[in-house]
Amino acid sequence: MSTAPTTYHHGGDGPARGRIRVLQLYPRDMNIYGDWGNLLTLARRGQWHGYDVERFAYNPGDELPQEVDLVLGGGGQDSGQERIKEDLVQIGPRLRQWADDGVPMLVICGLYQLFGHRFVTGEGSEIPGIGLLDAQTVAGPGRLIGNIVLDSPEFGRVVGYENHSGLTTLGPRAEPLGTVRSGAGNNGKDGAEGARFKHVIGTYLHGPLLPKNPAVADWLLQRAVELRGGTWDPLPIDDADARRASNVAAARPR
Repeated sequence: MSTAPTTYHHGGDGPARGRIRVLQLYPRDMNIYGDWGNLLTLARRGQWHGYDVERFAYNPGDELPQEVDLVLGGGGQDSGQERIKEDLVQIGPRLRQWADDGVPMLVICGLYQLFGHRFVTGEGSEIPGIGLLDAQTVAGPGRLIGNIVLDSPEFGRVVGYENHSGLTTLGPRAEPLGTVRSGAGNNGKDGAEGARFKHVIGTYLHGPLLPKNPAVADWLLQRAVELRGGTWDPLPIDDADARRASNVAAARPR
């Protein structure tokens, strides 16, 4: 079953500059620690830049849209991963094809783990991933919790909040999102956080991520517009509140 999309119409007079179709994966089971704010940020910034943004929700058993411009997914409890794991493996080939075609994607925490090869739980059972990202995760002995700051070659300073027990190791076909300045990151040892492949970003950063890091949000929107042959010509946005939020989070102790 598929549901009708929710449309966030552009602001201002005149026609929209285009349409951006955002697929939100598993919002029922994988959507914690403020991850919904990533969708709202993409919708609002798309509106401010003059685009209509359509949000398609996908839950287990639904029908995937034929075409999407951007894919978004969040984190969840282990029970949520259990509920979506079989469905995710089934739609994995479509997601990998979209990634190869250049569709931008942002996946957080639990879905970041399952976009890799596998997640081995604390009990030793294995939840298969879809292998879109060259990464694998094993459960660690404790949780890694607190504000986290990265240095990213493409986005500069990236600020978020991590809360995970999984320890992720990247393979040679994945690059990290950034280098950890403060916090734990993928595994607390190698200084890397997140993974990138083509236009796909996987990361442990909740918070939510995008309101405090508008450069990442606009990068995703730009890739979505250019995917359909459009030209990204952003309108000026006052990001003073985003900068203040980022500075406050970066200054807080873990």
